[in-house]
Amino acid sequence: MNRRVAKFPLPDSLRILSRLLLQPGSGDAPFSPATPTRDTIAFRPSRDEFEDLLALAHSHHVVVRGLERFLTLARDERSLPWVSMADSALTSEKARIAMALFRLHQVCAAFKDRGYVISVIKTLDHWPDFGSDIDLFTNAEPHEVSALMAQCFDVRIAPRSWGDHLANKWNFLLPNLPEPIEIHVGRLGQTGEQVEVASSLPGRACPVDVGGYRFRVPSIPDRIIISTLQRMYRHFNIRLCDIVDNAAIADAGLIDYAKLSTLAESAGIWEGVATYLAIISDYVRTYRGSPLDLPRFVLDAARFRGDDIYFAKGFLRVPIMPHSARLYGSQFAHVLGRGEFENGARLSLLPLLGTAAMAAERLTGSDKGVW
Repeated sequence: MNRRVAKFPLPDSLRILSRLLLQPGSGDAPFSPATPTRDTIAFRPSRDEFEDLLALAHSHHVVVRGLERFLTLARDERSLPWVSMADSALTSEKARIAMALFRLHQVCAAFKDRGYVISVIKTLDHWPDFGSDIDLFTNAEPHEVSALMAQCFDVRIAPRSWGDHLANKWNFLLPNLPEPIEIHVGRLGQTGEQVEVASSLPGRACPVDVGGYRFRVPSIPDRIIISTLQRMYRHFNIRLCDIVDNAAIADAGLIDYAKLSTLAESAGIWEGVATYLAIISDYVRTYRGSPLDLPRFVLDAARFRGDDIYFAKGFLRVPIMPHSARLYGSQFAHVLGRGEFENGARLSLLPLLGTAAMAAERLTGSDKGVW
């Protein structure tokens, strides 16, 4: 077994979801009822095992895609109890998504009607799945955003964390909508240090039709950069949806790697982007037998690979020390080297913010209010 494959010790639920969603190719056994492995648990799970699978699918934003594959295989097996249970869960999730998508359309339409440019970031990357919040980006002024949301919707503004203040983002709570609407205003990055990429993002955005509505979303390079900022520079974990989403656009030949590297270099995070893609490629190879077709210069720029990732607390974890710390150091040096001292000052607060978040989580079980 390839050494980059051997170091992914996963629980059954994530391993099953991975086999369901990452189609095998040469070098890997097909996932089928005849496969004489522990993976046949997916077709005859106990109720608790199914609930574990569903809970993990929710946290990794792959409920629709995972359950649709599960249903196909369960029907082939004539496992009627599991067909009924999975179909019920899938129907419930699709109803949630339909409501969230409708409210997302309303919010975007309100911005457009007022003459503001608004882009949906991250949220639609997982389609037909949908995350636990709704992310938007606009270059409107903060007071304009707050006024619009107050006038057009009966919203409450959620308490802002230290990180929210630095990142220049607000969470709005709409009645009868479980998902908060998080609006990033003029900045990207955990401390709001990404101004140049943010300012040019709307100009590269493109329209997409989703669920009968039209939205503006970031270009593919911007989408990968935003995802990298979230996974490699903020949360230090990777979800199955991130792997499936990025593998799909890579397999479809939609990534212009030269443009991606140019944009990521300007943001000071090219090594982080390359590392993120290399990790995804290694994980994909684990389940389908072949990696992503990444250019050599992407792999050469990666600072570490999939064999450094580990599973803990429900997610694939990116080690902070020394791996992520080195990526942060490279970004920090880039910002200062460009003379962006305000952004450098913001970025310098990230270690303090991270330390405070870890302390808060240990004391209270949550990093809310900090991160």
